[in-house]
Amino acid sequence: MTVFVLVPGMFTGAHVWRETAARLTAAGAEAHAVPLTGLDATLRRPVSGRVDLETHIADVVAVIDSVGAADEEIVLVGHDYGIHPALGAADRRAGRVGRIVYLDAGMPRNGVPAVAAVPDRALRERLAAPRGDETPGDALPPPATAEEWRRWGSIEGVPGPVLDRLTALAAPHPTGTLLQPLRLTGAVESLPVTGVLCTGNGASTELIQMRVDQGDPALKELVDPRVTFFELPTGHWPMLSLPAELTDVLLRAAAGEGHRLTPADATEPPPHLRPFLLDVPEAPWERHGSVDLHLPEAEAPRPAVLFVHGGPVPAGARPTPRDWPTLRGYARCAAAGGAVAAVVDHRLHDLDDYERAAADVAAAVDFLRADPRVDADRVALWFFSGGGPMAADWLDAPPPWLRCLAVTYPVLGPLPGWGLTGGRFHPARAVANAGTLPVVLTRVGREVPAIAATVEQFLAAAEDCGADVDVIDVPHGRHAFETVDLTDESRDAVRRAMRAVLGRLGLPGGR
Repeated sequence: MTVFVLVPGMFTGAHVWRETAARLTAAGAEAHAVPLTGLDATLRRPVSGRVDLETHIADVVAVIDSVGAADEEIVLVGHDYGIHPALGAADRRAGRVGRIVYLDAGMPRNGVPAVAAVPDRALRERLAAPRGDETPGDALPPPATAEEWRRWGSIEGVPGPVLDRLTALAAPHPTGTLLQPLRLTGAVESLPVTGVLCTGNGASTELIQMRVDQGDPALKELVDPRVTFFELPTGHWPMLSLPAELTDVLLRAAAGEGHRLTPADATEPPPHLRPFLLDVPEAPWERHGSVDLHLPEAEAPRPAVLFVHGGPVPAGARPTPRDWPTLRGYARCAAAGGAVAAVVDHRLHDLDDYERAAADVAAAVDFLRADPRVDADRVALWFFSGGGPMAADWLDAPPPWLRCLAVTYPVLGPLPGWGLTGGRFHPARAVANAGTLPVVLTRVGREVPAIAATVEQFLAAAEDCGADVDVIDVPHGRHAFETVDLTDESRDAVRRAMRAVLGRLGLPGGR
């Protein structure tokens, strides 16, 4: 018999697992939800002194020691913050645990406290700052509204009455559990792992595979054949929104099923380095610091297009984005159409880097417009994928020289769990101030659901304010379709987008 030990996340207790545990039991498994000290009213042990991560690890260890026979496999499931005490307990009881399931959770590291995984940057910094007035009873107040819950993850799929009950039972979360570093001996590293990704919360195997392909060293261990993945089409609390589907996934995970990632060096070349879908001759080009210029065969000054890559892209990724076939391909198309094309390597290496990356883009714009070969009054900006949030600055206050703004398979609002709670990097809000600025939006039909949702929000907002948005659809296309979907539909979409942008710069069009 498989024994499931279920560890809840922040502000919650064993009660969140009630329906999932009942379904696991009905399927013939054994299920035990862990009550965490200071969070769960069902835990009768009195709380004295400071509650920290070791307290919660001891809670999980106590349940492991109390359940199942010695020869029964324990599947340890950690949701959200719960993966931290789950890993700590597995490290101490590696001989009893057969598999660890990361349920829409991050990847804790030895020596790193759980506060590092808090999505809200301002809150994370406030929690991590040394405070002389901290007491053993310090705790984060629980969310009291739907909007407050969204700060911690998508509530997609959670019925209203269920969310009301979650709120009513929510408890303040002891800050000590977030500030104490996780200490691991290494014993846990031998255990099989399954990741359950909630696509409504912005996670997907496709996006993780893209990061692996780009050489993110933090994800290298995920290509181990002992690591499997499942996706659930819901928000951050699947035990409340899709308990039946979650139960099925947990049973399959226990059986060793699931999707496995492909090592970056197993595919030559990886998808983002495959050839561009159009055969465009190379134009003369120059490298200036972080900016490449691709130059047209035409008299200066010429209109210009600045291409802004997506991300986050690992800092050590080589080649860097400006040398990726997609960015170089678009730049050559623009140069062939008569524009000076620029590609910038900005520093969006982590979700906390948007301000720094936006400054890099602004500096690249200034550099481009100052070049004597560029008509400084006719410039377009073109954003891709995770670079999309930076388009908000230019939508919110379009300068007169900005003749067009293009976005391709873009993220047009903060994804759940990104922690971008301010209004700056939110194009779906900024479009209300775009005025007459033309926007060319290329969207793919097989988009990651959470990203597609931001595009729909943007289009709804654009319609409400009468913004000038030209939508180019690629119904069968995927994210980064220019190197992975080499079809006539894809080629036509690139040509149409290029013509639309160059046309708004006063040029006859691209290829």
